[in-house]
Amino acid sequence: MGSCISLSLSCDQCTNQVFQWLCIRRGYIHNLEENLKALETTMEELQANRDDLSKRAEREEGKGLKRLSQIQVWLTRVDTIKTQVNAIFSAIPVGSQRLSLCGFCSMNLKSRYRYGKRVFLMLKEVENLNSGGDFEVVAEQAQASEVEERSIQPGIVGRDTMLKKAWDYLIEDCVCIMGLHGMGGVGKTTFLTQINNKFRHDGYVRFDIVIWIVVSKDSHTQKIQDEIANKLGMVGAEWNKKDKNQKACDIHNVLKRKTFVLLLDDIWEKVNLSEIGIPFPNTENGCKVIFTTRSQEVCRRMGVNVEMEVQCLAPNDALDLFLKKVGEVTLQSHPDIPYLANMIARKCYGLPLALNVIGETMSCKRTIQEWQHAVNVLTSYAAEFSGMEDEILPILKYSYDNLKDEKVKLCLQYCSLFPEDERIYKDELVNYLIFEGVIDGDQGIEKAENQGYEIIGTLIRASLLIEDERRALYQVYMHDVVREMALWIASDFGKQKDNFIVRGRAGLCETPKVKDWKVVRRKSLMSNKIADLSGIPECLHLTTLLMQKNEALSNISNGFFRFMSKLVVLDLSYNRNLSELPEQISDLVSLQYLNMSKTNIECLPLGFRELKKLRYLNLEFTWNLSRFVGLSSLLDLKVLRLRGSGVSLDVSKVEELQVLEQLEILTLGIGYDSCLVQFLSSHRLISCIRDLEISGLQLESSGISFSTTMNNLQYLDFLGCTISEIKIDLTYSPLRNLMSPCFLSLSHVYVQGCKSLRELTWLMFAPSLTYIDVEFSEQLEYIISKEKASVGEESGIVPFLKLKFLRLSNVPELKNIYWSPLPFPCLKTIIATGCPNLKRLPLNSKSGLEGEKGLIIRYREKKWIEGVEWEDEATKTRFLSSCVKV
Repeated sequence: MGSCISLSLSCDQCTNQVFQWLCIRRGYIHNLEENLKALETTMEELQANRDDLSKRAEREEGKGLKRLSQIQVWLTRVDTIKTQVNAIFSAIPVGSQRLSLCGFCSMNLKSRYRYGKRVFLMLKEVENLNSGGDFEVVAEQAQASEVEERSIQPGIVGRDTMLKKAWDYLIEDCVCIMGLHGMGGVGKTTFLTQINNKFRHDGYVRFDIVIWIVVSKDSHTQKIQDEIANKLGMVGAEWNKKDKNQKACDIHNVLKRKTFVLLLDDIWEKVNLSEIGIPFPNTENGCKVIFTTRSQEVCRRMGVNVEMEVQCLAPNDALDLFLKKVGEVTLQSHPDIPYLANMIARKCYGLPLALNVIGETMSCKRTIQEWQHAVNVLTSYAAEFSGMEDEILPILKYSYDNLKDEKVKLCLQYCSLFPEDERIYKDELVNYLIFEGVIDGDQGIEKAENQGYEIIGTLIRASLLIEDERRALYQVYMHDVVREMALWIASDFGKQKDNFIVRGRAGLCETPKVKDWKVVRRKSLMSNKIADLSGIPECLHLTTLLMQKNEALSNISNGFFRFMSKLVVLDLSYNRNLSELPEQISDLVSLQYLNMSKTNIECLPLGFRELKKLRYLNLEFTWNLSRFVGLSSLLDLKVLRLRGSGVSLDVSKVEELQVLEQLEILTLGIGYDSCLVQFLSSHRLISCIRDLEISGLQLESSGISFSTTMNNLQYLDFLGCTISEIKIDLTYSPLRNLMSPCFLSLSHVYVQGCKSLRELTWLMFAPSLTYIDVEFSEQLEYIISKEKASVGEESGIVPFLKLKFLRLSNVPELKNIYWSPLPFPCLKTIIATGCPNLKRLPLNSKSGLEGEKGLIIRYREKKWIEGVEWEDEATKTRFLSSCVKV
């Protein structure tokens, strides 16, 4: 009985459920057209509400308020729903007319049912979203900067001073763009992270948002835009459909209402801010852009207000970081380990990347033998040290790979031939590159030199070469880890270690053993104690041999050069015990560059004349060289440096020099016994003169005349001459007057012990002068005489516009440098000692450099400085405080 009643109820319920299901199903189909129209209308209302709300939010943001998060969430949901609704309308099934229940089982009916259900559910969702879009408040006052704190490695050392300096710059209104540059692995990202976190922790709430973007080498505009959009909460389906121009507009519209800081880490080329949509930061909008780069050139192309170099750590800070990475347990495991740790830390040259990696590697090595082995590996071939090839050198190689010109890459490899921390003279390096063939010298040596200096500049700006602070114009050097990277690349990533034999300053007393001389291409043994070059090495592919600064070198055996037929560059300079060359130097049939300067060579062998391809010959300061046979046979010679050699310039030598039709650069010393007149009459030769030293000449009656065609002259010295006057010969001047300057390249002038000379007025016609040094010239009264300078004065010539250094020592009759104040825009130093009659200096309150590196006046006699007659009180006030007694 009970069972029957239960069954009856179940049937009724089942019937009702089936009926309801059929009604709903029929409703999805029967009301499809009505629901579609309702969905379209409701979606239009929702879109209108969305547009109104978005405009309200933008107006509030324009007042400096911050949009509420729930507003942005609702707007994003509307955009998402809109995409889904569009998809529904684009999927209307074919044959949408009403169908009767008779068609329930057909496939068409099933499709219409599913579609009708989608429409019905979407309509409800749109209605619910629309009803929830009534917001009374859309924005609020921003309470604090939005700064995402970034994780940072513990134990950072040596950056506090720089961080304070950078922060002091950043809080200045006039600093809108700051560039942080430095070599790979120096810690630029870490430093930028410190700046990012300082915005958060120092309570500096001036900015609405701080955005961090990692740019990296392969980033493109849209990738950067997407990251910024993500930070701003702008991403979504609609965003992904936009092109970069639309994205730029959207980003600009949001950021123009914000005071932002944009941190760009690791940029490799100029980032076009406007192309991304970033409003350009300026003092009006108060926004700032800070970026890191390995390239100084990128800094300048970005138009930075402040450029800061992130340098390697100071020695004490570097050691501190290294010891922290090694750890106390390891350091205390043997009493000699701290000493060896100090040695290894020095090998890292303050590079945080190397200090961290090598320190972590050594942290588990607790025997003295392991530490000694590490020192040996880092000294001999550092690329084999654990972690070098995997973690250090590849990071530095990014900078190398980014060099676009193969010549620049070859130059960097060439620099690795010099010992670690060696100062490399720029002109010497450029000459190697020209005559090795890296740079084409056939279009003229001067053009090739300019290209060489451009290559060096590119490497400096890429943080792969470093300018010596004290001699930035002349010298560069490599960070030792960069040098290891260059050697690693040159050896085919360690596969061909004998390609480059580099053992400079290694304390060698003999040439190192090599398994296979046939694979050696470049060999550098400079700055050792090698006394003898003997044997007959089969160096069939050797192109470069650098043997300079081996003070003990006194012998080169006859057969040493026999199998070096491809040798192009040979440097034997600064070998003061070397007095002769072997006759078989004639075997060097490919030799183009030979440097024998500062040796004790006494004569050149007869085989020397067989060097038919020689284009560069340096015999400067070879005081004992008395015989030079066969010069006229070197017909390809382009550069000949003879200044300070023992070769006397007689008529026959002048004739030999005139035969050298390819000659472009000549340096020379002319003594009292030489035929000056014959030499100066050869206008082709004097147009080649770059350095000229004139000593001991006795020309008191006639003086000396220089041709205006000496435009290549850079260095000019007068030593112990008796000359009444130095004149300019206008015979070959195209203008036949001094209305325009001559001596266009002359930069250094040194006058010592010249009797009878009363003035140096001709100097005002050398516009490139940077250095003037005059001493022990007893009768000199004027540097520039007003009387004799009348032509120049009338032509409007302002002298010494590039002068940096002026030294006047023991010139007792000197009365005046110039008769009126000069601007001296580059002058850094005036030294005046032993000049009792020099009462006035050609200065006024606007002369010289200003600031920390302003003009300094050095003097010896207190009486002299007290007797100086200043132009006015303002001039005295400015310069008297910068006067320094020597």
